[in-house]
Amino acid sequence: MTTISINSPADFHVHLRQGSMSALVTPHVRKGGFNLAYVMPNLNPPITTTAQALLYKAELQKIDPTVEYLMTLYLSPDITPEEIRNAKKAGIVGVKSYPRGVTTNSDGGIESYEMYYPVFEAMQEVDMVLNLHGEIPSDSNTNTHILNAEPQFLPHLHRLHAAFPSLRIVLEHATTRAAVDAVKQCGETVACTITAHHIALTVDDWAGQSWNFCKPVAKFPDDRQALRDIIREGHPRFFLGSDSAPHPPHSKSTSTPSNGCAAGIYTSPILLPLVAHLLESFGALERLQGFVSENGRAFYKREVSRDIQTTVVLRKVNAGSGIIQEAYGLGTDSVVPFWAGRKLDWEIVEGQ
Repeated sequence: MTTISINSPADFHVHLRQGSMSALVTPHVRKGGFNLAYVMPNLNPPITTTAQALLYKAELQKIDPTVEYLMTLYLSPDITPEEIRNAKKAGIVGVKSYPRGVTTNSDGGIESYEMYYPVFEAMQEVDMVLNLHGEIPSDSNTNTHILNAEPQFLPHLHRLHAAFPSLRIVLEHATTRAAVDAVKQCGETVACTITAHHIALTVDDWAGQSWNFCKPVAKFPDDRQALRDIIREGHPRFFLGSDSAPHPPHSKSTSTPSNGCAAGIYTSPILLPLVAHLLESFGALERLQGFVSENGRAFYKREVSRDIQTTVVLRKVNAGSGIIQEAYGLGTDSVVPFWAGRKLDWEIVEGQ
């Protein structure tokens, strides 16, 4: 039997929602093999204050206290340098920037970075992380749409890095070769998350396939190859951030002329076996420990533990097992995972 032991798996980008949906999906962080979750703040209303973030963390801990939750704030005009200092003292780790209207619950997103320079200066001083959703809004006047929104964002990344060279910045869920190259060109304070689904999908997989639709959308085969290559290389500033985003099935499976299907792919309950399956498929299984644990933890200054309680064991599945569940439910809530009904080549050894 083939097994792999992974120390301290950490998901550095996950959506855990709120209310009854949160009760359903929060335990899936641990179910998917992870003991650290970097939690996104785009709730309704968004998390913009330290008090809100701490309250949200307490709610998540009540649902599943076995996971370490790293909390973030939603960049908005409500955030001041003083709020940044308070957040740092309270253990808040980062601030997430969403351009207006590009993804779920981003209607209050930013339109210009310059007004936030005093906030970024405070973040640099106290060593908080700036997380960037790396797209700009669609605009017919500039020929900007979902396929080139990420490359057109990258000058913002370079300007922010030049203005605040000591500010730790993470370009979230990269989907293009241009994004990979941009992060590589930056200094040691700039890193990048990569999702499991973006190393699996291309345009053809989501065009007309609502279950594979997310923001940013998967791009072209060469872009996917760039993501795979940087993982295979083992570059220390690229690591897993699942962007696992649960939506009710009715919001994923239907759309109308006035309201398209929800943007988001749900991977939390199968995440570690899925990543192992994918990395093995392109010859990068030896990079699994670095990609899902060491690289991200080093950038976020979270120690890798060798304790048995934080070690997850994967094993090659037997014939007929490893089938991904069709759906997960709790009460009246349900979610459909990525690749529902398909077979993975790895599974978590129960009881670890």
